[in-house]
Amino acid sequence: MAEINTSTSEIRYLNPPVIEVEKNRYCRFSKGRIKFIDYKDGKYLLKLVNEQGKILPRRLTGTATKHQKRVAQAIKKARHLALLPYLADMLNK
Repeated sequence: MAEINTSTSEIRYLNPPVIEVEKNRYCRFSKGRIKFIDYKDGKYLLKLVNEQGKILPRRLTGTATKHQKRVAQAIKKARHLALLPYLADMLNK
């Protein structure tokens, strides 16, 4: 019988446990008690759009589902009225 040395074939390293620190996310519309998202306010809507002109997702902004739908509609309406660009290469904020 051949004896196999398991101590050299299996080397296990101790990795520190991954501790995720959860950020306190909040909906800026719920906290500020904002009922209506104005599509004519282009400067405010630019905060919710990235450099390429894409709408930022809920997981990045922390916006509630109800308000995110309203934000998306406001941005789309502002794009349609040419208050915001559809496409932008490195949109200046």
